[in-house]
Order: sequence, then structure tokens, then C-alpha cells
Amino acid sequence: MPSAAARVVLVTGVSRFLGARVANTLQADPGIERVIGVDTVPPSAPLGRTEFVRVDIRTPSIAKIISSAEVDTVVHLNMVTSPSTPRAKAKEFNVIGTMQLLAACQRSPDMRKLVVRSSAAVYGSSPMDPAVFTETDEPVEAPTSGYAKDAVEVEGYVRGLLRRRSDLTVSVLRFANFLGPGVDSPLTRYLRLPVVPTVLGFDPRLQFVHEDDGIEVLRRMAVERHPGTFNVAGDGVLLLSQALRRAGRPYVPMPAPSMSVMGDAGRRFAGLSGFSPELLRWLTYGRVIDTGRLEAELSWRPKYSTEAAFADFVSTQGLGRGAPLQLIDRLAAALGRG
Repeated sequence: MPSAAARVVLVTGVSRFLGARVANTLQADPGIERVIGVDTVPPSAPLGRTEFVRVDIRTPSIAKIISSAEVDTVVHLNMVTSPSTPRAKAKEFNVIGTMQLLAACQRSPDMRKLVVRSSAAVYGSSPMDPAVFTETDEPVEAPTSGYAKDAVEVEGYVRGLLRRRSDLTVSVLRFANFLGPGVDSPLTRYLRLPVVPTVLGFDPRLQFVHEDDGIEVLRRMAVERHPGTFNVAGDGVLLLSQALRRAGRPYVPMPAPSMSVMGDAGRRFAGLSGFSPELLRWLTYGRVIDTGRLEAELSWRPKYSTEAAFADFVSTQGLGRGAPLQLIDRLAAALGRG
């Protein structure tokens, strides 16, 4: 589709890797006059011509920024996914923060476009899931906790905004799990464990999206007009067992209740922040999403397949080497005490 001529773009969550990369990409577009990045903490690296504003989107201050800067495009990436963040605080950022942001968008006469980072986690993970989820499919078992439940609520509020402001172009992107050199997430920490626990009797099908492809999709949604909800993932799937073998990670199948014990051991020895319920369900049942709608809408395919995204992650993280026997013994001892 032709350019929607975004002039002033506001990016939330700009101090995290995804927000920073999106801001850097958008500021290189000569058609965009201003890129404003907001977050509660300053970015760790310079943002070029992106203007950083320290603001909490949970407060009415975000409305003042959108109004005074005459923002016409908002790219909302400020979603807390880490289980190390206290649950109440994460929900405030994800849900209350989004509500304040959407209220500000609704009131601004300059607003024309909203791009929202969501997650394929809205489909849940269940043994009764379809082989492939399309955007029109409802979850067999709706998420009941954590980031996945927040994402469901956020999408509901976005639909409410669209009913009140039908003139807006709203794009909701349900991303598979990100992988790439710059990604630090519960998944990447799990994959870097010296001994990786898996759920006994299950070998889930997994999909990944490379960070470069995710950035390109967000860029296109910001500068072009693509209303709707879209699944985003690399082509193909990997079984968890295939992924772990390719990463050279020794893994130990264990009953699901023991996984939380292993997560605690990982917290002590490998910096893992524990296993959230949605991550555990995903590592049990997996999830596969159909990306045909996105590819047809953009006339574009991801550069990286799921396998290629995983291979790039493995090569840049120096994986492929086995765990030291001493560390394996320490983890085994921790499990025995559990």
C-alpha cells in the first residue's frame, strides 16, 4: 500500500532493545519529521535524532506529550514480559499503561495510526489446539495469567478504541517468540541453561521470529497503511528437541511439577528468572501460527525462517558447547534437595 505519510511518530518502550531498534529504523526515514521515544528509564545507548522523553505511560503525562507534539502515529512496544518483574507492577505497565495511552490517542485530533505489539501467546497453549492458528481462531483454553492474559486484555482495549475512533488505522501484531543477537528474554535464558529441563512425554512444535524481520514488519506498519490483526513468525517450525540438539544443550526430560524446581536452580546458577505458567505450557504443548495474512498484506516474506532465526541465535550466542560436568552435578544436587 502507499505510504500513509507518518510525520511525528511516538515509540513506547524505547529503552529496551525492540523499542530502540524500531526508533533507530524510523528516524532513518526522511519522510518522518520527528521520532519521540518514551520510557520510564533513559536508554543505555544514544538514539540519534530520536527525542527521548522520560515519562510513565501509566500517568496522564503521556497525553500531554501526544497532544503538544501533534503525534500522528504511535508504535506501542512497552509491554513487560519478564517473570522477574513483580506481577502487579507488570500488569500495571501492560494494562493500565495501555489504557492511559489509548485514552490519549482517542482524545488527540492529530492521531491517525496506532501499531501495537501483541503476542501469539493470546492463543494459549493446549493439547486440544488446532495444528495452526489463524487470526480468526479463538483459543481453546484462554490464558489465565501473566503476560499472555495481559496481551488478551490489551487487544480488547484496542478494539474498544477502534470502535470509538473508526478513523484510525490500527495494526495489531501477534508475534511469535523473538530470537536474534540482541534478544534477552525468558526464552533465550532458558535456551542458555547449561542443562535444559524439558517436560517428560512432550516435544512441542515451536516458531520464532528473527528480530530483523520483526523490526521490518513494525517499520512497514508505521509508515504504510495496513489495518488489522496479523500473526508474525518465520516460516516453518522446530521441535524443541531439534532446537536443543542444534544448540548443543544437554536436556533432561522431567515431570512438569519438577520444572519449577529446575527453574529455581537456573535462577541460582544461570540467571534465569524462573518459569512463568505460560512459558511452561508453551514448552509442553507448543503453538504454531499461520502468517499467510501478513505475507499477502505486505507482499513480503520474512528473511529468516524459524530454523534460520534459531541458527543465527545459536551462532551469535556461542552455543553448541556442552555444559561443564561440575555445573551439571551442582544442578542435579539442587534438584535432589528440591
